[in-house]
Amino acid sequence: MGGTVVRGRWWGETACGRGGVAVCHSGAVYREQEVWSTEAASGLVLPDGCLDLIWSERVGLLVAGPDTRGRRVDPGVASGRATGLRFAPGRGPVVVGVPAWELRDRLVPLAQVWPERTVRELAERVAGAVDPGAVLAGAAARRVAVVGPPEPWRAWAASALGRGCPVAEVARRLGLSERQLRRRCQVAFGYGPKTLARVLRMRRALGWARAGVPGAEVAVRAGYADQAHLSREVRGLAGVPLSALVAVRGPVS
Repeated sequence: MGGTVVRGRWWGETACGRGGVAVCHSGAVYREQEVWSTEAASGLVLPDGCLDLIWSERVGLLVAGPDTRGRRVDPGVASGRATGLRFAPGRGPVVVGVPAWELRDRLVPLAQVWPERTVRELAERVAGAVDPGAVLAGAAARRVAVVGPPEPWRAWAASALGRGCPVAEVARRLGLSERQLRRRCQVAFGYGPKTLARVLRMRRALGWARAGVPGAEVAVRAGYADQAHLSREVRGLAGVPLSALVAVRGPVS
């Protein structure tokens, strides 16, 4: 995470399993969680299907749920030093212990989700730590050790949808109806498979655009009908044009 972004986001074209770094069905490797930190941040948070566990020196421990549309950084978090632990899609709700849809488009105190005593003790450890991110990661690891790792289908579904696999095909391969898949995705990712696919496709497109790939080629690579379709989807999800996201990298996550 860099610059002035509070919740700088990352996403690959596969999803993860256990152990921090995972090899997925497609053979690609990436991390199931990452630590970020920043000072006096401001900017735009883009939807990405992720959930963050955040320590803010101003407001304490928070949980940021999956967003459905771009939003400005919360002023209370942005006004001081902050450290966060960002989970790959589908993993955060297992750690936090609530369905992702309950946190959709929300930034809430961790004490609304975890017991007050647990939150207070964790806050004290984080506040006094040289490496706050390591303390957050340790707390997450202990939670997973108790409740168990995410169900494998979550990683596979996110991977398949992220690669553009049709929802009907994802459901078929999982042995589910599309309605059943939608219910499961609401719990795991905060929204249905079609929305998750749209979000992940936008993230891929933004990555290519920032790498200098021309808009028309970005549209083809990401599976949009044309460049106009790409532009409409980005504006619909981010709230700003693709050109604005590419031009101003620092404050956009």
